[in-house]
Amino acid sequence: MKGRRFLSSVRARATLGATVVVAVALVAAGIAVLLSLRDNLADRADAQADSAGRQVGAQIARGTPYPRLRLPDGSDHPVQVVDRDGRVLAVSEDLERISGTGVPGVTPVEEPGADRDNESDADDPETGELGDITWHSSGRATVDGDEAAYRFAEVEVTDSRGETVLVYAGAPLETQQDAVRIAATVMLIGLPVLLLVVGGVTWLVTRRALRPVEDIRREMAAITASEDLSRRVPEPDTGDEVASLARTTNRTLAALEASVDRQRRFVADASHELRSPIASLRTQLEVGAAHPELLDVPGAVEDTVRLQQLATDLLLLARLDAGERPGRTRIDLGELVRAEAGGRRSGDRIEVLVEAEEGVELTGSRGQLARLVTNLLDNARRHARSRITVTVRAEGGRALLAVTDDGEGVPVAERERIFERFVRLDDARSRDEGGAGLGLAIARDVARRHGGDLTVTAAPEGAGDDPSRGARFELWLPLDG
Repeated sequence: MKGRRFLSSVRARATLGATVVVAVALVAAGIAVLLSLRDNLADRADAQADSAGRQVGAQIARGTPYPRLRLPDGSDHPVQVVDRDGRVLAVSEDLERISGTGVPGVTPVEEPGADRDNESDADDPETGELGDITWHSSGRATVDGDEAAYRFAEVEVTDSRGETVLVYAGAPLETQQDAVRIAATVMLIGLPVLLLVVGGVTWLVTRRALRPVEDIRREMAAITASEDLSRRVPEPDTGDEVASLARTTNRTLAALEASVDRQRRFVADASHELRSPIASLRTQLEVGAAHPELLDVPGAVEDTVRLQQLATDLLLLARLDAGERPGRTRIDLGELVRAEAGGRRSGDRIEVLVEAEEGVELTGSRGQLARLVTNLLDNARRHARSRITVTVRAEGGRALLAVTDDGEGVPVAERERIFERFVRLDDARSRDEGGAGLGLAIARDVARRHGGDLTVTAAPEGAGDDPSRGARFELWLPLDG
């Protein structure tokens, strides 16, 4: 269990991974170095054996008798000279035993070449010449009681009598073995030390690199415990991924704080808006219960309708805030606008002029878009003096729905604020005429849920940003395909 908890740490896993990778690399490199060192030293020993064999072969080629050959020291370069029949002609002094040459004998014959024909093999070197080095092998030799490992070289030479003999000369491998052994020992001692250094450095580096992450985690835990969303995690100035994580975390906290504040204001405003019609309705019902002749039934119905509309708006906003996705219904925007504009309400005093292009189609929720259009028309009816114009057309790959009225317009400073929830610019007007201030907020939320946007400017007849000649609400939505 402790091991699991240890390996659950990113720092521990990074340290372990780095150490394992370095260990594998060092072991592979060490094996390669040892093999290369052994081969190089073996090649050097072969060269020494070749040189010793050729020196002896040169004496034979010049006609030096075998008993008078000047042979190198047996412990440094043991030499064995044999004829084609394997009879030993000469050996190094104090050479007692030899293996690896194929001729184990070390005692010279008394009459060399007595049983051999004078005919030369076709491949043998000419009289008085040396042949090529044709063979190398590893073996052992005992010189004056000391046994050691050697590399042997075979040299062919034809003496002055025309007899071809073989000279086997050795070179010690002790230096090679000692060098390989020392290198292996150094590697075995140095490898753990180096791995400890790598592990320690990785541990410290990852600890330093992950310290900002731990600070972020600690601050997030404190924010969760305190429920204070105004706090922010520290942002390191390293410019790396951890700094990006901290910035993203702070943006998330800011968005969460704004969302929570928005929800709190929404709940407070909803409570305030619901209190008035409920209190009014209750008062009328209580009066009616005590004095039936004083019951204002139309007023009670009107308060009930307003309460129902407010509840419907609140439910729709709640669904939008919960992330309800628009449907995938294919909608003709011009047809939808004509249908909503044609449904005149009792008391409507202004006719709506619709100018819609044919074939402006998009995909979305018909109910939500119908509610958007209705809210824009209701807003225009409340403020228009004599004219409301609705335009629908395709422009730049998007659908444009513009609702223009000739009312008082919207001041520049208020053109974003009117899309906030429960905002009514005319505080003096009655709630019956002004509504709850949710219509435009719902309209913009629906627009953005459909990938578009809703803005307000001055009507085209107005001078620049002068709102005195009316307002123009522009809805932009993506077209199909």
